[in-house]
Amino acid sequence: MPLILHNTLTRQKEPFVPLTPDHVRLYVCGPTVYDFAHIGNGRPYVVFDVLNRLLRHLYPKVTYARNITDIDDRIIIAAQKNNEDISLLTQRTTEHFQDDMKAIGNIPPTIEPHATAHVSEMIEIIQTLIEKEHAYEKDGHVLFSVKSFPDYGQLSRCQHDEMIAGARVEVAPYKRDPEDFILWKPSEAGIPGWESPWGYGRPGWHIECSAMSSKYLGETFDVHGGGQDLIFPHHENEIAQSQACYGPKTFAQVWLHNGMLTVNGEKMSKSLGNFITVHQLLEKLPGEVIRLVLLSSHYRQPLDWNEQIVVQCRQSLDRFYNALRGRDLSQEKPTPCESVKAALEDDLNTPLALSALHDLVSRLHKSSSEEEKNQLAATLKASGEWLGLLQQDPEFWFKGKTGIDENKILELIEARKEARKQKKFLEADHIRDELLKSGIHLEDTPQGTLWRQQ
Repeated sequence: MPLILHNTLTRQKEPFVPLTPDHVRLYVCGPTVYDFAHIGNGRPYVVFDVLNRLLRHLYPKVTYARNITDIDDRIIIAAQKNNEDISLLTQRTTEHFQDDMKAIGNIPPTIEPHATAHVSEMIEIIQTLIEKEHAYEKDGHVLFSVKSFPDYGQLSRCQHDEMIAGARVEVAPYKRDPEDFILWKPSEAGIPGWESPWGYGRPGWHIECSAMSSKYLGETFDVHGGGQDLIFPHHENEIAQSQACYGPKTFAQVWLHNGMLTVNGEKMSKSLGNFITVHQLLEKLPGEVIRLVLLSSHYRQPLDWNEQIVVQCRQSLDRFYNALRGRDLSQEKPTPCESVKAALEDDLNTPLALSALHDLVSRLHKSSSEEEKNQLAATLKASGEWLGLLQQDPEFWFKGKTGIDENKILELIEARKEARKQKKFLEADHIRDELLKSGIHLEDTPQGTLWRQQ
C-alpha cells in the first residue's frame, strides 16, 4: 500500500507523494540547547526517527534535517545564571542531547545545522521581506507584518482574537499590531549579537528554521514535523515568513505533529515535581525501554508516562528478546513482516506495528520446526529495525546491565546443575531463590540454563 500521512494543513490523511520521486526531504524542529531534553522533547525525535527509517526503506534517498537552536533568550538567561560562556553551555548541552538521542535508538539526522552558523541567511530573508513590504524596522527591531499576509492562520486555523490570546503576544511600542512577530531584535552590551543593516542584534526564533530548512532542503520541501505545541505560533510563523519571501505554495507540503506527553496524568512541570529528562531516565532504564514507551501510543494521540507502561514495555522487550535468544539470525537478507510495514505506512501506526511483532513471537512459540523458528526470529529482528528496536544481542539485553558479576552467576548456575545431578533439590532451589532475590531469573531450556536480570 502507498504511504499515508495525516497532514495537519488539510486535517486529513493523504497519500504521500514526494516532490522528487527518488528524493524525500524532511525537516524537524530541533532542541534549544540550554538544558537537558525532557521526555516530552524526546517523543517527536523518536517519532520522526521512525518516519526517517520508513522513508529510507521506501525511497532511494532521504535528507533529514534537524536543527540545533543555539541562540535564544533562554540560553542567554541560563548562561548568565551559570556564569559561563554561552558557547560552552550550548556545546555541552548539544553533546548531551546527541548522546541521549543515540541512547534511545535514534539515527543521527543527515544534517544538523546550528542556528548561529546561519545568521547571514536569516538576514537575507529578512531583507527580502522588508523589500516586499511584509516586514518593517522600528527602533532596531524588525517585525513581520501579519496583516500583510492574508493566508496567516492556515495551519492552526485560529481566528484573529485567538491568535492574540494564544501567542501571549508582547505589547510593545515598536509594533504596528500586537500579532506582529519579531524577526530581528537588538542586543545590548554583553549579549550575543551580529552586525546587520538594522544594527547589532540577534534573530528571532521563528526565522531560524525558515533559513536553515530553505538552505538545506530548498524553498519547497516534502515534510515538516514537530510537536503539537509548535503549530502556533512557531510553525504558523514559519509558513508566513517563508511563503512571503519565496511565494505561494512554497515551504513544506506535508505537516506532521505528535501529541503531547503527560506524567501520571498531569502536565509535566517543575513546580509539580514531575519534570523528567531523558538523561535522568537513562540512569535507571535501558534506552530501548524509553523508546518503546514513546512508540506505544499512536504519535498523534496523547501519551501518559507512568510506571505501569514502563513495566509493560520492559516485559514486551523481554518477550521479544527471549524469542530471539539462541536462534540462528544469520539469514543474509531476512524479509521484514509485511504487517509491520503496512502498519507504519498507515500514518505511522506504531501500536499496530508492535502488535504485529507480538504476533510473530506467538507464531514462533507455536512452531514445531526449528528452521521455521529461526526464520520467524530473523523476521522479528528485521521488522524491529523499522521501529529502531531489537537490534541488540539478546544476551546483552538480558545480561548487559552494569554491576553484575557474570562469572559469579555462572558459578552458581553450575553449582545448581551439580546439586540437581546429585538429587539435592533443596540446595538447587535455594541457589535459584538466592539468585532471584538478586534480580536474576533462571530459565531451564533444552540448550541449558539461561539467565536474565529482572
